[in-house]
Amino acid sequence: MSATPHKPTVTEREARQVAEAAREQDWRKPSFAKELFLGRFRLDLIHPHPLPADEDTQRGEEFLAKLRDFCETKIDSARIEREARIPDETITGLKELGALGMKIDTKYGGLGLTQVYYNKALALVGSVNPALGALLSAHQSIGVPQPLKLFGTQEQRDVFLPRCARTDISAFLLTEPDVGSDPARLATTAVPDGDDYILDGVKLWTTNGVVADLLVVMARVPKSEDNKGGITAFVVEAASEGVTVENRNAFMGLRGLENGVTRFHRVRVPAANRIGPEGAGLKIALTTLNTGRLSLPAMCVGAGKWCLKIAREWTSVREQWGKPVAFHEAVGSKISFIAATTFALEAVLDLSSQMADENRNDIRIEAALAKLYGSEMACLMADELVQIRGGRGFETAASLAARGERAVPAEQVLRDLRINRIFEGSTEIMHLLIAREAVDAHLSVAGDLIDPDKSLSEKAKAGANAGVFYAKWLPKLVAGAGQLPRSYNEFSHDVDLSTHLRYVERNARKLARSTFYAMSRWQGRMETKQGFLGRIVDIGAELFAMSAACVRAEHLRTKGDHGREAYQLADAFCRQSRIRVEELFGRLWSNTDDIDRKVVKGVLSGTYTWLEEGVLDPSGEGPWIADATPGPSTRENVHRPIR
Repeated sequence: MSATPHKPTVTEREARQVAEAAREQDWRKPSFAKELFLGRFRLDLIHPHPLPADEDTQRGEEFLAKLRDFCETKIDSARIEREARIPDETITGLKELGALGMKIDTKYGGLGLTQVYYNKALALVGSVNPALGALLSAHQSIGVPQPLKLFGTQEQRDVFLPRCARTDISAFLLTEPDVGSDPARLATTAVPDGDDYILDGVKLWTTNGVVADLLVVMARVPKSEDNKGGITAFVVEAASEGVTVENRNAFMGLRGLENGVTRFHRVRVPAANRIGPEGAGLKIALTTLNTGRLSLPAMCVGAGKWCLKIAREWTSVREQWGKPVAFHEAVGSKISFIAATTFALEAVLDLSSQMADENRNDIRIEAALAKLYGSEMACLMADELVQIRGGRGFETAASLAARGERAVPAEQVLRDLRINRIFEGSTEIMHLLIAREAVDAHLSVAGDLIDPDKSLSEKAKAGANAGVFYAKWLPKLVAGAGQLPRSYNEFSHDVDLSTHLRYVERNARKLARSTFYAMSRWQGRMETKQGFLGRIVDIGAELFAMSAACVRAEHLRTKGDHGREAYQLADAFCRQSRIRVEELFGRLWSNTDDIDRKVVKGVLSGTYTWLEEGVLDPSGEGPWIADATPGPSTRENVHRPIR
């Protein structure tokens, strides 16, 4: 099927330029994770652990108590899974509880919860049913409230935030059938027409889109003499003429998710509904996601806690060869992994969230690492739980109940969690996004050296600047506190965590040296070395998680709140993490990346088609990517606002 003529055609370089222009260019506040990637272990930025204000804690705990009661008495998770739909009365109850306005300021009718307590609420709801957590998260983390809070006018906040706080569900519409993480090719258009814009296009995977009342839509405004143009953000009324929800999508997990395909045909949107200036849409989207991404690891933490509970209860009663299976090493190691990892994920989440609330650190890398690490580790924990449960782990909760056993939805949790490695930036895209931020300091001083479009004089100037920077920076990577035996001794008690912090400090410097060596070796080809960059980021994620786990353990110890046990869990996690870090460092330079590229070329050229013989393809007919040509809808509108 040929490409439709309306789709923008962009080169790889142009696509990178669009993404680069949308980045937050400046670092106005310190960042623990950014410093970590530069080889500087700034423990002072996260220790002592930042704390919420007493009034924030009281308000948050009061709401959590109400939410817990609602979740226990009003939510039937099995029904949502069975009917593949969240009952209207459940959503109505959440509205009445104020759950739509958890992150919205009280002056607009919201609850004004901090990021910390918003995340605790999502973890609680998500543990009952992740589709509900996704509904609340998409509405508040990336839907209308967050971009208006950051970029909206006072008039827009006055009009829309009270609605979002109590009655109206919102959705965020960026992805298109042929546009995912490459927004330079965005095809939906918004053409100026007097005091309005005329919106045309198709959006895919619109979480909440099926039931939404308000939409944040990214569309391309054509460039003209009077208009700067570019990707622009709009608030659109879902009930507007010309808006059609053409399909409610179904997935392997999150069966209650109200996710669809939305078509816009000559939809008139007032210019007053434009968020920010023309051309700022992608920057608004990416900035919104910076803290919005913390909602996903919140639900991953909730899943980890549940996995630990089930693993503990099941392995204590299931016996094999004369003793509970928990005491067989093969199973016990899995339980230890789940417990230690859950502790670390909560440490990463709470630390990042509290720093977001205090707004004294730039947490764009921390939030991205939390999302990346949380989504990957939660899937591993759920998979281990299914393995621990054996055949019962693969069996559905309904089938278990039908034959008289406890209805434990282990397989459902595994299915539900899988999307988090794709939602709001896939693991592969997160690797590249974080890597770009991690090497920002290098590109700032040496970027012109590897830019083919720069002149010789510009390269010479860049070389001089780089020489000054590296002359100061590189010597600092040779030695540090991690080599002193009594460094971080305040973390040494019944269990000694100081040794892990010294390890983090040493390996932060090693990580920075590795990055510098790679840039020296590959220069302009560095951005194509996605395997290497992914491993660099994964090492940084492990070092960040180890730091957060140790800081949380010490915080709990000083509070007298399970301090001894927290130290044990932090120690176990750090020891497990160090094994992964050593493997990742080894794979930086000893890997199969080159041979993998050769095999890929062979696969795509048809060299190995003989390997595909002997099977039949059960896939249906149809194009790989649906036609998204603008025009009137020919399908039934399945939009169902909940009132």
